[in-house]
Order: sequence, then structure tokens, then C-alpha cells
Amino acid sequence: MALRGRTECWARTQRDAESSPLNARDAMPYGGKLTIETAAAGLDRENVVEHPEGTPGPCVMLSVSDAGFGMDEGTQLLIFEPFFTTKEVGKGTGLGLATVRSIVEQHDGTITVASEPGAGTMFKIFLPSVQAPAQDRAREDRQRALLLGSETILVVEDDHKVRTAVASSLEDLGYRVLSAGQPDEAVEKFAQHAEEISLLLIDVVMPGSHGPTLYDRLQRKHPSLKLKVLFMSGYALRTIVRLGVQGPFLRKPFTPETLAWTVREALDD
Repeated sequence: MALRGRTECWARTQRDAESSPLNARDAMPYGGKLTIETAAAGLDRENVVEHPEGTPGPCVMLSVSDAGFGMDEGTQLLIFEPFFTTKEVGKGTGLGLATVRSIVEQHDGTITVASEPGAGTMFKIFLPSVQAPAQDRAREDRQRALLLGSETILVVEDDHKVRTAVASSLEDLGYRVLSAGQPDEAVEKFAQHAEEISLLLIDVVMPGSHGPTLYDRLQRKHPSLKLKVLFMSGYALRTIVRLGVQGPFLRKPFTPETLAWTVREALDD
């Protein structure tokens, strides 16, 4: 179904314009009209030659236009450059439009600008429309539902960035995540939450101890518990085997989807 709409915001005074997007507000200090439109559209080969980052075919168009100062051609050539701004020092970072363009292009879209001094500015964003049939989207929803969980997982990983990314991905799926950056911290956290933890997700090689050694240490301290464990590592397979890893294993680097499926399988096993 085509997406189409139009919204006009009148900013009759500078104070009224405060609720408009910042750039449009700053371009209309004495008031003006901000128009936001959406519509079904399409990019043909001629458009794509002019904007090679775009994907030809049906798409959704979002336009934002104002009745502000406008820009000359020289300024338009620079507006998407990081840190370029026409605003006074302290009034703008010059990162807004660069960030917008980056996000649009990451989604196979394109952004255009049309402006003249004294005649306002219009930005148009074109994003590929979703062509998947409704039943395919329903199947994707069902598959995602299979990956959701509410169990508590203890993630033991010495690399802060990896630990944070893994925890964030699991929390997005509904899990409760406890994190530890090194083995002694893991032992302490496990002692506090032993009855709640359903799975240990442990890095194989860490300073001071290896994953299998930590797992054995926790199992000895809590012999009555059947601890489920999933090891992860970027080391070669022969190293993993030499260190005594058995059972489920997650090879780095992995995608959030691989993480989700592997964790769910380890919990359900």
C-alpha cells in the first residue's frame, strides 16, 4: 500500500518555531512554514546514475522543506561533509546532515537537496520499499519469537567491547544478563546468583584462566547444580580442543543472529 501524507507546521514567531526541526527553525528565525511529506516513489536508472548510492526500483520518499534563507550552489556541495556548518561557533557541530546521509546510505537509500538563496530548502530521502509478502514477514516474526527468552545468562568476557555488545544483543531478546570481565569476578557473581543463572557464556582464553578451567571451578563450588555452558573464542580450532573445550561452541566473530540461535539451542538442549 502506498505511503502518502503531508504535514504543514506554521511557525509564525520565533518562539513558535522552537518545536520545528532545528535546522528549519534556525533557517526561519522570524517564522515560516515547515512541510513534511511522504509518498510512494521510484528511482530509475537515470536517478541512480546521478545518485549511485541509491538502489533502483520502488521506494518510499520522505521530504522535509522549509521557507528559510536557502543556500547557494557552493554551500550545497559542502553540507554533507563532516564538521561543515554555516552556523556560528558553538551553534552547530556540522555532523547532523553527515550522520543522516550515512544512515540513509547504509539502508541503500539516497538523499537529495534543492535550494536557492531566499527561496527555502527541500531535502528528499528515498529508501527502498519492502516487497516481502505479508506471510514472509509473519514467518520472520515467528522465527524471531523462537529466539526470545527470559532466562538469566552470565557472560564472562575480558574484552569490554565484545562483552558489552554480547550483553546488549541478549538483552534485546529479553534475557537478563550478568557480566564479568575476568574469572574471579565471574566466581563472585555466580555465588550471588547461582540459583538464577541458566547459562554460562564464557570466553575460552582470558588473562589468568581459561574458560574450561573457570567452568570446572564453578562446577566444583556448586556440585548440586547442572551448569549449562557455551564457550566462545576466535582462536584456531586446534587451540580450542587443546584447552579442553567440549560441547556447544561459538566462533568469533559472530553475528547477533548466530549468537541468538546458538544461545537458544544451548538453553533448550
